[in-house]
Amino acid sequence: MAGSVSVASRAMGDVLGGAYCFAMTSESPALRPNSPAGPDGVDLRGRVALVTGGGSGIGRACAVALAAAGATVHVVDRDGESAESVADAVGGQAHTADLSDPAAVAALPAAVDILVNSAGLQHVCPITEFPPERFALIQQVMVTAPFLLLRRTLPHMYAGGWGRVVNISSVHGLRASAYKSAYVAAKHGLEGLSKVTAIESAPYGVTSNCISPGYVRTPLVEDQITDQAAAHGISPGDVLSDVLLTRSAIKRLIEPEEVAAAALWLCGPHTGYITGTSIPLDGGWGAN
Repeated sequence: MAGSVSVASRAMGDVLGGAYCFAMTSESPALRPNSPAGPDGVDLRGRVALVTGGGSGIGRACAVALAAAGATVHVVDRDGESAESVADAVGGQAHTADLSDPAAVAALPAAVDILVNSAGLQHVCPITEFPPERFALIQQVMVTAPFLLLRRTLPHMYAGGWGRVVNISSVHGLRASAYKSAYVAAKHGLEGLSKVTAIESAPYGVTSNCISPGYVRTPLVEDQITDQAAAHGISPGDVLSDVLLTRSAIKRLIEPEEVAAAALWLCGPHTGYITGTSIPLDGGWGAN
């Protein structure tokens, strides 16, 4: 997984039959833009958004949705080619940045009205075997970088009297699964950071919320299905039904565009009183 810290990834599936370690990498699928001009009645003309992990998966879907609503979008990704591709498609600006590097974060734009923290990575391993440097990297990318971006962008939002912070969390920001100590800790940390942001920024017209999806059809999840099928001698369909979706009432993966639609809604005209919360898109997982 080394080198793919800005790929938007969701929680990885539970390990079948014993502990082992693996890290996920991915290639980005083809861009699937939303319908043009103001989807869902959200008008973001004149607003500027910054989306981390914007080169693939959920981050890319968010960039497309925000741009379709009229926002100017800064697409941030460690994979410069992916960032350029998405930025070109949405008429935005690409930024190649390793979010584990505070200096790279400090070089990103500060004049931002909408901040979408979507970048993430995963490593699956029991605590007793988990590499400490990997644990630290995941916290740096998924908790410290959002904190640094908030420090950088909130003053502009405060000055303008309006802002939206959308943190792409996970069902694992509200629940836990074995072998995912770093990811679960980071997502729980992001949920807490979002709540503090909501409290501090409310007087300035800024809201902060998390979106907490279950398993999303991203490159990382699709790669994991293949890896687990090979490791355990089961079919990809069995991995999907018996591992990833066993706790979900709705037995399908979430599409990135569904998560992006929730992010766009949080930036719309009827959500100004929604702040400090987490919106689960978990197919009923949390009802079990």
